[in-house]
Amino acid sequence: MFHSPLSPAEQYRQVGTATAVSQADPHQLVMLLFDGAIAAVLQARHAIATGDTATKIATIGKAMRIVDEGLKASLESRGDAALEENLANLYDHMLNRLLLANVRGDDAALAEVADLLGQLRSAWAAIAPKPPTERADLHA
Repeated sequence: MFHSPLSPAEQYRQVGTATAVSQADPHQLVMLLFDGAIAAVLQARHAIATGDTATKIATIGKAMRIVDEGLKASLESRGDAALEENLANLYDHMLNRLLLANVRGDDAALAEVADLLGQLRSAWAAIAPKPPTERADLHA
């Protein structure tokens, strides 16, 4: 009989994530990347606090992949090349801090990255496009 190595809670979480991604617009996808990176960093901080080296390594690796292959890779210059360059440099800084945190078990580096990601997420949320409003006369 087929046996899944994932717990029912993990299977449910994966279905929820897949559903959120499949229904998200590009702006929401970036929000999901921020959320995933922040969650991974917070899990890594907990792993360091509890001495769970395997989880620390896995979650920092996950955060690094999200920052590098998700957030950094999604940068587009839409008329402001300096902004794109500054964000790319900030993501590189985060990757360096995450690497340091992984090698040294440095919680301060993880705290810094979590703070930076939180600030960027807040700024990104503030510029979210407004959903189109439905016209009242169409429902009459």
